[in-house]
Amino acid sequence: MTDNTKMEKIVSLAKQRGFIFQGSEIYGGLAGTWDYGPLGLALKNNIKKLWWDTFVEKRSDIYGVDAAILMNEKVWDASGHTGAGFTDPLVECTKCKKRFREDHLEGTDCPSCGGELGEKKDFNLMFETKVGAQGNQRSYLRPETAQGIFVNFKNVVDTMRPKLPFGIAQSGKAFRNEIAPRDFVFRSREFEIMELEYFVEEKEWESEFSKWQEAIWNWTDSLGLSRDNLREVEVEGSDLAHYSKRTVDLEYNYPGKGFDELSGLAYRTDHDLKSHQEASGTKMTYTPVDGEPFIPHVIEPTFGVERALMAVLAESYTEDDLGDGRVFLKLSKQLAPIKVAVFPLMKNKPELVSKAREVYEELRETIPQVMFDDNGNVGKRYRRQDEIGTPWCVTIDFDTLEDNTVTLRDRDTGEQQRIALTALVEALDL
Repeated sequence: MTDNTKMEKIVSLAKQRGFIFQGSEIYGGLAGTWDYGPLGLALKNNIKKLWWDTFVEKRSDIYGVDAAILMNEKVWDASGHTGAGFTDPLVECTKCKKRFREDHLEGTDCPSCGGELGEKKDFNLMFETKVGAQGNQRSYLRPETAQGIFVNFKNVVDTMRPKLPFGIAQSGKAFRNEIAPRDFVFRSREFEIMELEYFVEEKEWESEFSKWQEAIWNWTDSLGLSRDNLREVEVEGSDLAHYSKRTVDLEYNYPGKGFDELSGLAYRTDHDLKSHQEASGTKMTYTPVDGEPFIPHVIEPTFGVERALMAVLAESYTEDDLGDGRVFLKLSKQLAPIKVAVFPLMKNKPELVSKAREVYEELRETIPQVMFDDNGNVGKRYRRQDEIGTPWCVTIDFDTLEDNTVTLRDRDTGEQQRIALTALVEALDL
């Protein structure tokens, strides 16, 4: 199976099994927008929950915020987003009027009609909107979550009294008006970011940067990603963002695409806090005990939710020769959208359906994300659950009615064992 074929199969499976749909599909779609179905939403939420548990709940030095998507336009002036630093090179065909990113074109003619391309222009990636009944106040859909953290720096310091080093975390939507969105969910106009700003003393930035590099590698382990499919890339020269003194990207080897960014780690110095202090007139300083106030420096680990989801799908997509051959997602128990599925052996036997429903309801009390499935024969149900990555299937049969035992099937091996209902939750180990 080639990489291109594998990605095509993943995209097809994502649509067929309710992971990802084209946005506004019944109206022909809208480029660069994607909707997440029941299983895709569950997988996204599991990834975000794992991230939040790892970097916020299990640490005592990280504080969470949820900043507004719409912000005062002065925020984006101060951060540099309204200037030339947040633009892509745009060219328009003089014949068909289609627009393209100039740096993505291989030739000098229009790739659509062969016409002549006009002069390159800077295209700002932010979505502009108007606020208020009069529509006279300009705002933007945020292109990143970082600025919402920076403008709340003083609020967090004043209310939580943290000691350096400490971080502020946020997970949420961001928007970029991509000229040519492409590559499925990899480059879209609406996406989610899981982001941290970690505030340190300047003299400590290198040691803290190294700690975050290790933390990011450990995070990819928790996603179930093979380190053989990952690599660090040092961003250099003109590719560095205007605020960054050092950036290291962690890239995943996506099938059909090759290595592309999964997460980034940037040393933003004191650029952002200093810029907001100068623009707003509000002091963005930190005052240590028995010390002088100063503006902290910042290390920023950034994680794309969609990039993580696609890496997880790519890593877990498996084909084997079980039976006549099957496809399954080898998802970890933490990330699987459905943890366990419960079947009646036959759906036309009321006593089996009733018992299966009883087991299903009991499991739901202790294990989230349980599915009841009585559609088709048991073999088809197994394959359907395999394709969505369900680790365990529980089948209720006539023996269950006699001795309160069930058949427990393992997704990865296909092996089945007989187990007492009273031992079921412990055996699932969820």
